[in-house]
Amino acid sequence: MDRFAAMEIFIRVVDSGSFSSVARERGVGQPAVSKQISALEAELGTELLHRNTRSIALTEAGRDFYQAAQRILEDFESATSHIGRGQTAPRGLIRVSVQASFARLHLITKLAAFFERYPEIAIEFGCSDSPSTLIEDGFDLALHSGHLPDSGLVARRFAQTRIVLVATPQIVMRHGIPKTLDDLRAFPAIPRIESGAVRPWDFDAGRSSSEPLRVVPNGVFRTGDYEQLRMGVLEHLGIAQAPAWLFAAELREGTVLRLLTSYERTVPISAVRPAGRRAPARVRALTDYLEETFALCTQFNPATAELAAAD
Repeated sequence: MDRFAAMEIFIRVVDSGSFSSVARERGVGQPAVSKQISALEAELGTELLHRNTRSIALTEAGRDFYQAAQRILEDFESATSHIGRGQTAPRGLIRVSVQASFARLHLITKLAAFFERYPEIAIEFGCSDSPSTLIEDGFDLALHSGHLPDSGLVARRFAQTRIVLVATPQIVMRHGIPKTLDDLRAFPAIPRIESGAVRPWDFDAGRSSSEPLRVVPNGVFRTGDYEQLRMGVLEHLGIAQAPAWLFAAELREGTVLRLLTSYERTVPISAVRPAGRRAPARVRALTDYLEETFALCTQFNPATAELAAAD
């Protein structure tokens, strides 16, 4: 039995709460994962997990071993990264939860240089329901636009974006230009849906309040998918609120217009991971690269862009 591989599998099973999700991650059958855990328990001479058909739970010995195994693997990875002939390059698979539209528009184009720098790292993109469930969903990292209330996560900001109100010139010609937030009630909107409910539009209240101003949009087309939201705007179905990165090309070309710009908010774009443990070298390599690469993109540093425009 490969003890290090068995410890890695054990930690992933505990983190995800599922044998099947770890099996999917590794491209093996669930019995293979169960066999590794059983072999580890036999090696240690004690039960690590209570299993039933619906859930798993750590035994007292399992809790002690989980903490010890994390320290062992972190120390081993740190040692192999810094000892030997110079430095050993990070390696392994990173599973990243990311909005499909953000990956398509702004991330995949930056990966070639990353793989050239780190040829032994592989990246798999997927989508988690929420950053707070990234462990259960089997992800190492989540890329998230906006603030994170969950204290069980560590967020490292690598970019910023404006939250903008957008519409096509055709919509503006048909309905006019809104001058106030109250005017929005007379405009067709494309609301975003979260957990079955319409998500309100939040706007910067300026110095008058630390709390955002809020408008509940209404429209005949609503969606929970950013790509569908984007296409709804481009097909002149209404006004929408979205991160500026979703319409970067159209805003440059003038095929989409920003409205009520004085109410725009700036939010961070962060690489999010679970707290309470050291990030693997491969994950640190990716977050370092994101910070380095996006620092060169003016659109992801709106305050810097505004200063440059003022000069």
